[in-house]
Amino acid sequence: MPTHLRVRDLGLQPYADSFEAMRAFTAARTPSTPDELWLVEHPPIFTQGLNGQPEHLLMPGDIPVVRTDRGGQVTYHGPGQLVGYLLFDLGRARLGVRDTVEHLEQAVIGLLAGLGIEAASKRDAPGVYVDGAKIASLGLKVRGGRCYHGLALNVAMDLAPFSRINPCGYAGLRMCQVSDFAPGMSVEALKPRLAHHLAERLRQDASTRTTT
Repeated sequence: MPTHLRVRDLGLQPYADSFEAMRAFTAARTPSTPDELWLVEHPPIFTQGLNGQPEHLLMPGDIPVVRTDRGGQVTYHGPGQLVGYLLFDLGRARLGVRDTVEHLEQAVIGLLAGLGIEAASKRDAPGVYVDGAKIASLGLKVRGGRCYHGLALNVAMDLAPFSRINPCGYAGLRMCQVSDFAPGMSVEALKPRLAHHLAERLRQDASTRTTT
């Protein structure tokens, strides 16, 4: 069975394109389809998860709001944020959803540790935090034992739009980003590091990054 995690660098891509492509990939995959990690940035957009409540959208203004099928509440995506979509066969890897979330969190924590940033997860609030401020958000959708969606790591972006929502449903939640602690760090520099840490956590060999 496949043990390679195919990594695709999609650059800057509209959220709707990524969302539809993930759903199509998951619907079409077979038991022998290799797993993939898609690395992407999105133009400014708010996404509402399956449990999203309208009261957490405070004043979206000119930033579009879209419904999606991942878990969780509302979050923000924008340039300077590294989004990693994990298209993974959980059944084949014998992983549960909670295990997969922990692997995502620990991959980010390991990446940040390599930059000298001490981060941690919270059992009751999925994601990665630095001194109580959220630096990475997580959300998955599982269909037929295969997952998609993934994580969003704030790297060097405009954090102001997070003030227009209650991030992940938490009023007053502080947000932070990698560049607060490692000035000059970029999304491009972190792409191979994220792929490495995630492949290591999932016991996969990351293949050469490709652009599609």
